[in-house]
Amino acid sequence: MKPFSPADGKATPVTVVTEDGLKKWRAGRSAHEKKWLKVNRFIGAPGKTCLIPGADGSLSRVVLGISDPLEIWDTAGLARNLPDGLYRLDGVRGKAAATRAALGWALGSYHFDAYRKPVALKTSLCWPKTCDTAHVTRVMEATFLVRDLINTPADDMGPSELEKAARALALQHGAKFKALRGEQLLAKNFPTIHAIGRASDDAPRLLDLTWGRPRDPKVTLVGKGVCFDTGGLDIKPAAGMKLMKKDMGGAAHVLGVAALLMAAKVRVRLRVLIPAVENSIAGNAIRPLDVITSRSGKTIEIGHTDAEGRVILADALSEAAREKPRLIIDFATLTGAARVALGTELPALFSNDDLLADRILQAGTTEQDPMWRLPLWPGYRRLIKSKTADITNAPDSGFGGAITAALFLQEFVEPSVSWAHIDLMAWNAGDRPGRPEGGEAMGIRAVYAAIVDHISTQ
Repeated sequence: MKPFSPADGKATPVTVVTEDGLKKWRAGRSAHEKKWLKVNRFIGAPGKTCLIPGADGSLSRVVLGISDPLEIWDTAGLARNLPDGLYRLDGVRGKAAATRAALGWALGSYHFDAYRKPVALKTSLCWPKTCDTAHVTRVMEATFLVRDLINTPADDMGPSELEKAARALALQHGAKFKALRGEQLLAKNFPTIHAIGRASDDAPRLLDLTWGRPRDPKVTLVGKGVCFDTGGLDIKPAAGMKLMKKDMGGAAHVLGVAALLMAAKVRVRLRVLIPAVENSIAGNAIRPLDVITSRSGKTIEIGHTDAEGRVILADALSEAAREKPRLIIDFATLTGAARVALGTELPALFSNDDLLADRILQAGTTEQDPMWRLPLWPGYRRLIKSKTADITNAPDSGFGGAITAALFLQEFVEPSVSWAHIDLMAWNAGDRPGRPEGGEAMGIRAVYAAIVDHISTQ
């Protein structure tokens, strides 16, 4: 079944109640329904359900506990957990609540089954009457794109396959697309991307998508596309390498945000830059204490080959800044330090523009897609100095790793350009309603909303 269906009078009602509102709602119900609520000890806790049968034993009503106000994740456990059939929401008031409820159902319908027998969706929800169906559809499709890209194993999602995915998205929306591969990177002065990816049989490349009218506000998205990260010669231990198919999560995220902007036909001049590489081990792999002259002219000493993401982003950010766009926003699965600071579920936000940062954070709250801002603390700039080169990719200090990585990236962004950097996990460590274990889109709804707000008020 599809996640959504046109309105149908035969649908089973899903009645939503808050904990505070349950008593009043229950007072008007039949003795039969009251009994089932009592037997199941239903108190209206958000996301919890009580299934009430009819006289013939068939399902007559679902009672769903919700937050006040309703949150996206309140309905996220329904699509995959309710009995087979068609459902409609009862008691959801207003466009915003209806849209959140439908979006929760949509995100909860996801299942990654590319490599096993498909688990068919056997439930469908009638579109709520006041719901913004177009928005829900766009977000669902963008989120599923991000999840699918991250969940795909590295042998089927290397730089060449990531290029195909980006090209397909460009074709879908009438965008322009080009790619620089292998030695072309050196010819066009993208040495850091080439240096990190040259040890792989799948050539490194820079993916470049453009869309929109030249006169519209320029917004450039940059995504870390390390399709698999061995750590290079400073090789990761097995436990640290296991999830490294997700190290292209930044690339997946910028494609997700791009999909939202293009599908909504937002008036921006959009550019998406993705340095796509594998950080592999071979005789020509980059070595510790090698020095690379970046696109900007700054020299980078390789203090550690496993801090490769910031190195490939250096050239991509330099190219992004060259056009002086209104905004540059990058996504990257960059540091374990961000996860130590904020855990796996909350991306870290850095920005050189307080207004932009505030808009992203506010959008995160409104869209229930949160982030937390960390500082670009200038006092730590000394930690990324090198005695051999202009800058090192891996400070000797083990502290403040997310901040020093962000400060490294800032070196390649023009101070006059508004820039935000998002350091994220891109992975659910366990199952939660609407968020199954595996690849996850974190922050794309917030960034999309912030971009729309930012360009409309500047």
